[in-house]
Amino acid sequence: MKIRHAAILTSMMLALPMAASADLDKAVEKRAEAQYDAAKKRAELEYDSSKERCRALDGNARDVCVKEAEAAHTHAMADAEVKRKAAEAQADTLEDRAEANYKAAKERCDSLSGSAKDSCLADAKVLYRQ
Repeated sequence: MKIRHAAILTSMMLALPMAASADLDKAVEKRAEAQYDAAKKRAELEYDSSKERCRALDGNARDVCVKEAEAAHTHAMADAEVKRKAAEAQADTLEDRAEANYKAAKERCDSLSGSAKDSCLADAKVLYRQ
């Protein structure tokens, strides 16, 4: 039984990089949100600066300048949103992988019984942050 538990534990350890995914998930989300906030602030500052430059113009040139500033602002905000959503998707993927690996580890533990099974399940919970 100990040999079998050791083999199962070894196979779970091979998946250790995925176990850190819960922590990675939170870090990725935090970083993505910080980058999104920074991109929004940058877009707002650039927009305000562009509008200020437009004030020096008259007539249609001013109107064109303002519309171009608005378009650039819209593009910057859309780009920031796309990057944020991509980071969130990556975090979700890491979470899904950890969950799948945990389920596989639990299934491997099912072949054990008694304290070996309990130990195996406890190890899987710790390893996959469940």
